[in-house]
Amino acid sequence: MKTILGCCAALALLAPATAAHAARDHVWAAGSSTVFPFATRVAEQFARKTGKKAPKIESLGTGGGIKLFCGGAGDNFPDIANASRPMRKSEWDQCAAKGVKDIVQIKVGFDGIVVATDKDSPDYNFRIEHLYQGLSQTVLKGGRFVPNPHQTWDEVGQGLPGTRILVYGPPPTSGTRDAFLELGIEAGARRFPTADELRSNNEARFKQVVHPLRKNGWVDAGENDNAIVQTLTKTPGSLGVFGYSFLEENPDKVKAATINGVRPTPGTISDGSYPLSRSLYIYVKKSRLATTQGLREYVAEFVSDAASGRGGYLQQRGLIPLPAGQHNAMKQAAQAMPVMARPTS
Repeated sequence: MKTILGCCAALALLAPATAAHAARDHVWAAGSSTVFPFATRVAEQFARKTGKKAPKIESLGTGGGIKLFCGGAGDNFPDIANASRPMRKSEWDQCAAKGVKDIVQIKVGFDGIVVATDKDSPDYNFRIEHLYQGLSQTVLKGGRFVPNPHQTWDEVGQGLPGTRILVYGPPPTSGTRDAFLELGIEAGARRFPTADELRSNNEARFKQVVHPLRKNGWVDAGENDNAIVQTLTKTPGSLGVFGYSFLEENPDKVKAATINGVRPTPGTISDGSYPLSRSLYIYVKKSRLATTQGLREYVAEFVSDAASGRGGYLQQRGLIPLPAGQHNAMKQAAQAMPVMARPTS
């Protein structure tokens, strides 16, 4: 009897330890709000095809997702970081410091950042410098950087509507915000020789001056791009900044501004002629392939012809597919899982 009780006690002690080390029974991805609807659709298809538990997908913004991803290599941290910009050197270093040193970068497609308004508002035809002049906290006037004095868009550029400058956009944790600052605000500032010279001589100082967005015209609207779309319909004349896929999903509610005379379309985004075009990524912990059930199959589904290939179900949601050669390379990467090198910037 004592022997039986002793065995039972030993098993009872072992049970919690075994449970604590059990592999998670689902994939966990976190990050970009732009990648979120694509990742969610892939998760649905993955569960339907495999019968496995659907992956957990969280919309935290690119920066927030990568920070959580880099927190550690165990079950308590995501297997995948969804990103609407490349991982930065500083983020890679944070991962490495926490033992996450086996990161695989996979590009899944293209997206454009749109500046949109509700269907009944005036049309906006921006030049890239208008975005800087209208939205940066500090702008150039008479060769000097001064607090932004512009209150309406027609003060920024001739031919623009005379509406108040009011733009709803993503918060600092968002990859969309990062890309908008680089592709829109920085590019617009560099049209001015004084700012371009500053960037050439002192890039860090250039970003300090140019990046902060105005507080009386830019509104951080959270990571939910659908919420921005809804806000535009309730605030006539206001503008919103979000991913192209949300424009495609709401053609009856909002319309896009042109940038440098180019309208965002799948063609202009994929060929780069639309100035606010960008690439979308997923970052995968290679070490988790052996412990997270379904991780390899989920990644394979994401890069499959049926999902992110031309004519795939993600294109129907607004993802701009990669050219055939790049897409095939990403399918191969999903099989071989080559670990990325440390970013250069």
